[in-house]
Amino acid sequence: MKASLWLTLLGVNISFVSAAGIDFPASCQAFSPDTRAANAHREFTEYVPAGTNLSLPYNDATCARPYQIVPVDVCRVALYVETSNRSGVTTEVWLPRNWTGRFLGTGNGGIDGCIKYEDLAYGAANGFAVVGSNNGHNGTTAASFYQNSYVLADFAWRALHLSTVIGKQVTQAFYEQSHTKSYYLGCSLGGRQGINSAVEFPDDFDGIVAGSPALDFNNLVSWRASFFPITGSADSTNFINVSTWKNLIHSEVLAQCDTLDCVDDGIIEDPTLCHFRPEVLICTKEKINNCLSTEQVEIVQKVFSPMYGENGQLIFPSMQPGSELEAADKLYAGKPFSYSKEWFQYVVYDPSWNPAEFDIPDAKVADDLNPQDIRTWPNDLSKYEERGGKIITFHGQQDGKITSFNTERFYNHLSTAMNMSSSELDHFFRFFRISGMSHCSSGPGAWAFGQGGSPAPTMTPFNRHENILAALVAWVELGVAPETITGTKYVDDNPELGISFQRSHCRYPRRSTYIGGNHWECALP
Repeated sequence: MKASLWLTLLGVNISFVSAAGIDFPASCQAFSPDTRAANAHREFTEYVPAGTNLSLPYNDATCARPYQIVPVDVCRVALYVETSNRSGVTTEVWLPRNWTGRFLGTGNGGIDGCIKYEDLAYGAANGFAVVGSNNGHNGTTAASFYQNSYVLADFAWRALHLSTVIGKQVTQAFYEQSHTKSYYLGCSLGGRQGINSAVEFPDDFDGIVAGSPALDFNNLVSWRASFFPITGSADSTNFINVSTWKNLIHSEVLAQCDTLDCVDDGIIEDPTLCHFRPEVLICTKEKINNCLSTEQVEIVQKVFSPMYGENGQLIFPSMQPGSELEAADKLYAGKPFSYSKEWFQYVVYDPSWNPAEFDIPDAKVADDLNPQDIRTWPNDLSKYEERGGKIITFHGQQDGKITSFNTERFYNHLSTAMNMSSSELDHFFRFFRISGMSHCSSGPGAWAFGQGGSPAPTMTPFNRHENILAALVAWVELGVAPETITGTKYVDDNPELGISFQRSHCRYPRRSTYIGGNHWECALP
């Protein structure tokens, strides 16, 4: 059994003998699972051959997923699950011909209701029966949350759990045998969903990849809302435009912090060491170009400061230096951040709320409301640990949508609350800091390591050293815990152009430390 598992980790798909494998297309077309007990209605079942450019015309346009290349033969099952007379969840289960016996649940992003078809394709390509849902609503707007606690329940916790339960039932019915192990893969909101699942439904998944997690969700929404009042609108006197953030300010951030790791490569390896001083950019009589006014320097200082409450308590950590490359396009763009704006308009207050008037008391209102217990800031993961579950979380150190300092804060919070040292937490919970990576993907660093269907479902090798999902499989099934995760930077982020460089990312609290040549090592601070 172990030999076959190792072959799978090396990229060799091991198919299980099942009725579906005798004539896969015919078995798929004839498949009609009974899901009435789960109050689910089968919309359709279709056989999709490898290489199909699957058109998704009914997918909400705001999801920006009009089609998906399907890399392997799959049986696609679409279902609708009624959760109340005012809510429901759209779910898809992709059942690959090359099934390895594993099951994979996938998450969502932002406040959206978008199935991540690229992750369904990624899971199927690597032999998982995989499920995804719209998380209880369609598109990227929060309008359906307004005065509807049922849709909020789907979004906060119910949709993932129900789609997982139903997905496992459909998988067993199709292959005529149960899955061997169950996994989860998600980033951003999906990372929050993964951590929440470990708390609320510890039996759903044997292993969880929770990337760039949107933890302490209510305060995250408020932190994001705070930037618009800080930066002002795009037509305000001291507004800092995107070009200034990405060229002048980012260049100065690199000038001050890039070589802290002794390597001049455009990447801040550990932003916790970077104490950026924007005051050096103040305009003077001698320097009247490529500089900032005193008021603009104050804006930059506020942007890179933690958010505190009226009584001095921390609401959310500061944005990390280097993130301005991404944050300038959304958080500092001189307009309300859409996810925060809509959360306050459709969940916390009402559609008349003015995002320009956000202030610290609003953060307390949002966190006190905590609809459907969406906060996700657990003190204890012992139930998940006791059932043998494993969690890998990661966070890009250049994330411009959720500061990576919050995941470090959560790790330290969990260590204190559970009275566990890092070496003890390592037994079931490991956190990897990914230098030079933006939000979930992209950036100048070595950011591709199998964290989802980007840059392409089949490009990242499925081995435990270069693929975080394969690393999780090896940990769960073989007891081999990941020491590092090797990321790849492709030329122009295009795998077809080849590899630019690779870097092994360290697990927290270890720091990637340069030792000469092309060599780095993981060292404790």
